[in-house]
Amino acid sequence: MRPDHDHPDDHQHDGPRARIACGAATAAPAPGRPLRIGLGGPVGSGKTALVAALCRALADELRIAVVTNDIYTTEDADFLLRNAVLPPDRIRAVETGCCPHTAIRDDISANLEAADELADALHPLDLLLIESGGDNLTATFSRGLVHHQIFVVDVAGGDKVPRKGGPGVTTADLLVVNKTDLAGQVGADLTVMARDAAARRGDLPVCFLSLVEDPGAAEVADWVRARLAAVPG
Repeated sequence: MRPDHDHPDDHQHDGPRARIACGAATAAPAPGRPLRIGLGGPVGSGKTALVAALCRALADELRIAVVTNDIYTTEDADFLLRNAVLPPDRIRAVETGCCPHTAIRDDISANLEAADELADALHPLDLLLIESGGDNLTATFSRGLVHHQIFVVDVAGGDKVPRKGGPGVTTADLLVVNKTDLAGQVGADLTVMARDAAARRGDLPVCFLSLVEDPGAAEVADWVRARLAAVPG
């Protein structure tokens, strides 16, 4: 489900699908190292399910590994292992022991260590997905940890979420508004969310997603492919 924009701005004629191609790279991996993409967002927004969908969609064409973050458990890594989205040696769990955004933005050492260990053990890798533990709208990744970041919100939080802004919504390289199939049940207006996201993000891309309707997260997978294609060399 992809609402049309109903506001007179630069995006009047290009809905979320057209805008998905926007967003330039801010950094590139060193030669021989994987592109690192971080996924953050509130608890329950669907980050782990999106990671699983991307692994299924891309594993046949790319060499992928995943680092997950949880505060005191390995719950997200266990979910990926149970669903067999990648071989076990390609999934690494980090127990942050602290607020999730601290481990992805402030003290990134545990994540960097896990990322480097996977890159060394599985060389060559094309793509490393780093999933943050669930946090709030202030959560952003350090650019020392990831080259691009995806921020995931869902309609269950209400159509006010993009309007609230915060660094995750306003600065992430891709904003994913997830679980659009539930919009009618929770009274969320997707057109309002599209309008407010565009107002907050300018030309940065927004993707409206339902993993029920699109289990392969096709638009997000295409965005990832485009980021990889832009890597020099």
